[in-house]
Amino acid sequence: MPDSARTPALVSPEWAAASLEDPRVRFVDIEYDRTAYDEGHLPGAACWTWVDDLVDPVRRDLVDAARLSALLARSGIGSDTHVVLYSDDSWYAAWALWQLRSAGLSKLSLLDGGRATWRALGLPYGPTQAKLEAVAAPELKVDQRHRIGHTELRARLGDSLPILDVRLEEEYRGDVTAPADYPPIAQRAGHVPGARWAPWEATVGEDGRFRPVDVLRAHYADLGIDGSGEIAVYCGVGVRSAHSWFVLQELLGFEGARNYDGGWAE
Repeated sequence: MPDSARTPALVSPEWAAASLEDPRVRFVDIEYDRTAYDEGHLPGAACWTWVDDLVDPVRRDLVDAARLSALLARSGIGSDTHVVLYSDDSWYAAWALWQLRSAGLSKLSLLDGGRATWRALGLPYGPTQAKLEAVAAPELKVDQRHRIGHTELRARLGDSLPILDVRLEEEYRGDVTAPADYPPIAQRAGHVPGARWAPWEATVGEDGRFRPVDVLRAHYADLGIDGSGEIAVYCGVGVRSAHSWFVLQELLGFEGARNYDGGWAE
């Protein structure tokens, strides 16, 4: 398990398999919608969808504290629950961890390698839906240190704030506005002025697991990032950049990392 600012920010599939029956641990499957979860998931895992559970249904924003608190309560997540999040490529799981960290939760981890690695290892998996018992939700304390909005980002263009664009190179160059298998999300192509290209894919190996901490640290050092100050990361809608935020904040301990979840679409 890599070093991290908060232990264990990343848990191995082997650790997770040994913890499936632990009542102190709640696994949560995070995806855009329920399709992947309904086809199969870790035993006992709850299901949250990005579009229905984590973002506001009307405004371009996160769900409010009341809705997030209700989600935690009905998922059986209390103040002492260790929440382990996973998704297909860890994008949505990283978003959920970023969102919960910004809400003041501390016992949070990602499952290294996500669904693909779990299945490749032949670990328990199936479509049976979990029967979750509701509990009193943990107290939420909003912390905006991990988030940056467009007004502040625009005001800081040209100052000392490093801005990392974690999208595909074609998106960064302005050839396309979104990956080929995604609908167009913006009216214009290009990147934020002064942003450095730092693709999220560089932080994981071919199996989808995160690269060792020394490799990650060297990768960002090559981009001039040493964790000594604030760092803004963005992508199309903040999901891929949440993955890079996780690396910077949780694995490398760069406390100044901030996710611009409005992203290029905004």
